[in-house]
Amino acid sequence: MSTNETVITPTAALDDEAELLRRYHVEGDMHARTILIERMMPLVRHMARRYAGRGEPLDDLVQVGSVGLLKAVDRFDVERGFKLSTFAAPNIAGEIKRHFRDRGWSIRVPRDIQELNAKLSRAVDRLTAQLGRTPTIAELAEATQSTEEQVLEAMQGAQSYSTVSFEEPVGDSRTAEDLLGEEDEGFTTAERRVLLDDGLRTLAGREREIVRLRFFEGLTQREIADRVGVSQMHVSRLLRRSLDELRTKMTVADEAPQARPALRAA
Repeated sequence: MSTNETVITPTAALDDEAELLRRYHVEGDMHARTILIERMMPLVRHMARRYAGRGEPLDDLVQVGSVGLLKAVDRFDVERGFKLSTFAAPNIAGEIKRHFRDRGWSIRVPRDIQELNAKLSRAVDRLTAQLGRTPTIAELAEATQSTEEQVLEAMQGAQSYSTVSFEEPVGDSRTAEDLLGEEDEGFTTAERRVLLDDGLRTLAGREREIVRLRFFEGLTQREIADRVGVSQMHVSRLLRRSLDELRTKMTVADEAPQARPALRAA
């Protein structure tokens, strides 16, 4: 390698992103804004492909997702100290979902997610009445004979895959939106995604990668095992341990004075 060749490390890339954001938001540098948008377009295309094949051309979905990216760049708070992609992802997904919703096209929630959400809906009502408070993830898992991971995945899945169907009943008169709350949309809101991203930074490298693959890219445990070269059982154990750590951070945030009401994680 030439001594004059510059190596861009992940830390340097983040520092560069922070500088571009500062130049745009503090100095009004529109060229910095353009660079940020160009760099984030692969994320837009990646997320648009998740919604392809549902009656809308991919190029149109990319264009719609770009609107969400523009909003994210313009609304980004440079004082918060988290990555732009963390904030941009739910904004991009939100614009694409609205695009489908406005046209009356539904993105169907998978049946297993519908069924578990129906059980969770009834469990939330029952346990809230019994306990006099919002049930924890662990209590919901026990009540529905599910694992905590499955409960979290159902909460995430209902948000990730649905638009019109998210507002339709999932087994009774309650909807998935009723289950998660009108104000708190779980991991898919920008605040919760930022909180989760902050929590991920505290995990060890392998645990962080496994959680990312499971909850951000939607891989199954078997696919993750193949990807990282460990057994599926080991993936399950690492997920459980990582979720325990993340649950603690999420609980502290949910119980903060200014936090919105939400299903507590512990």
